[in-house]
Amino acid sequence: MAGQVRIPATYMRGGTSKGVFFRLEDLPEAARVPGPARDKLFQRVIGSPDPYGAQIDGMGGATSSTSKCVIVSPSSQPDHDVDYLYGQVSIDTDFVDWSGNCGNLSTGAGAFAIHAGYVDANRAENGMCTVRIWQANINKTIIAHVPVANGEVQETGDFELDGVTFPAAEIVLEFIDPADDGDEGGSMFPTGNLVDELDVPEEIVPGGKLKATMITAGIPTIFVQAADIGFTGTELRETINSNPDTLRRFETLRTIGALKMGLIKSPEEAAKRQHTPKIAFVAPPTDYPSSSGKIVKGEDIDLLVRALSMGKLHHAMMGTASVAIATAATVPGTLVNQAAGGGEHQAVRFGHPSGTLRVGAEAKLVDGQWTVTKAIMSRSARILMEGHVRVPEGSF
Repeated sequence: MAGQVRIPATYMRGGTSKGVFFRLEDLPEAARVPGPARDKLFQRVIGSPDPYGAQIDGMGGATSSTSKCVIVSPSSQPDHDVDYLYGQVSIDTDFVDWSGNCGNLSTGAGAFAIHAGYVDANRAENGMCTVRIWQANINKTIIAHVPVANGEVQETGDFELDGVTFPAAEIVLEFIDPADDGDEGGSMFPTGNLVDELDVPEEIVPGGKLKATMITAGIPTIFVQAADIGFTGTELRETINSNPDTLRRFETLRTIGALKMGLIKSPEEAAKRQHTPKIAFVAPPTDYPSSSGKIVKGEDIDLLVRALSMGKLHHAMMGTASVAIATAATVPGTLVNQAAGGGEHQAVRFGHPSGTLRVGAEAKLVDGQWTVTKAIMSRSARILMEGHVRVPEGSF
């Protein structure tokens, strides 16, 4: 009878996500390179594909925020400490999406680099260790400022992050040059427009015309106005995720935007690219109850944002989408900027289903095109469990 393979692994929370972290050298040899063996291994670790949508026989938590795996290794790039590769594992279908980054688990990647022995915590200055991360999915630099004490990552603290129950130590992330300008350069607005008018089915918008801001900063994201699609921007997960027709319309809209952005060449490709682009809807600030019951005051935020990940409304906000929000908010004329009241913004605080988040960005107009040099946000990370995961022999 076949046994099980034991693989060293660490289960971590990063921001409002959780994932299984691996050192590259700890993976079985067949999974140390991209390909079907790696995909099958990660699926079996997480418990996918699961037609029940529960991931009972794996480490996944049956949400897009908890169906994730990460590989960290010594960096192949000059002036970087580690390479960080992220796999979004589909819950109920047979694929792993490598097309984008997870901003939340980027926090975990910085802390894990120290935990795993790739970065010496003793090189820290004033209690802070700077980890330069090469995000290998999108070929971008992330700088994590990780607090350390007594030669180890400081995980406990009083930093509170809406969407995470308990406080922890604050980790500041800098996303350097986060826009995906393509191999030959170009605008972070792939159509060249701050606002496009999409042709959509009548069931999405009467008249078949919908305004959208499409941006490739942090992660490719399609922003629309909540009011244009019949929402207020105060919706919680249950309102959206309990309605299959609503989710189907959002996926239709996401596919239309992906085609317009040049991310896919045919509608059929969208099914195998669920992680990107994201679809989000924005609205001006107003009071609303968060998912914990706490009332978020409109006077305390600049705008409302709700975003979908892997076909479902996210319980808080994806880190990479937060970069897109911050960047779009700094550019006058985008739908995000308009929802935030227009004008100039170096940072915004937006309301999401679990509460609020403040993010900043530095964007400027260069030769008639907008570019972003940096986006900044705070998150936290904590090891939940470490040891070995087990997968049946022959499953990858």
